[in-house]
Amino acid sequence: MTQPKLFRYRHYHAEIILLCVRWYLRYSLSYRDLEEMMAERGLAVDHTTIYRWVQRYAPILEKRCRAKLKQTNDSWRVDETYIKIKGEWMYLYRAVDSDGNTVEFMLSPQRNAVSAGYPPGAFFRKALRARHTVPPRVINVDRNPANPANPANPTYPKAVGKLKMNDTLPKCCTLRPVNLPS
Repeated sequence: MTQPKLFRYRHYHAEIILLCVRWYLRYSLSYRDLEEMMAERGLAVDHTTIYRWVQRYAPILEKRCRAKLKQTNDSWRVDETYIKIKGEWMYLYRAVDSDGNTVEFMLSPQRNAVSAGYPPGAFFRKALRARHTVPPRVINVDRNPANPANPANPTYPKAVGKLKMNDTLPKCCTLRPVNLPS
């Protein structure tokens, strides 16, 4: 049996490599857990080998999977939340279309509008570059409880305005504050 070109000259078959990479990416398993699971199946694979496989093949898999994603629609809902990752607090920005399909997400250590590359602007640019993305007609953001006419994150209007000026976002796109879902 011949190996696919991507896996040529590898000691293990492509199915084993892809299985380890998929399990690592999908489930919260460590490299040593996978090493143990492969040993239970009669395969002696070192955890550093699995690490190298993940580093080599995860970006390729991600790129190929993104090409097959279902196209989003033109009504997005964006939000952000503050989460702890490996002991460090980060902002998680998410965009979801009205059908519930994830458009894009981004992690950022800050939430400010000091420079042109501030997180909401960078996040929208990243979302618009995705191959499966339709430019939004409407962007719904959570309403600020203190000022119901404005979004909860004051940097969103600045980001959307700047992206419209650069023709990155369509001029007809509207930013609409909405109530939080109950």
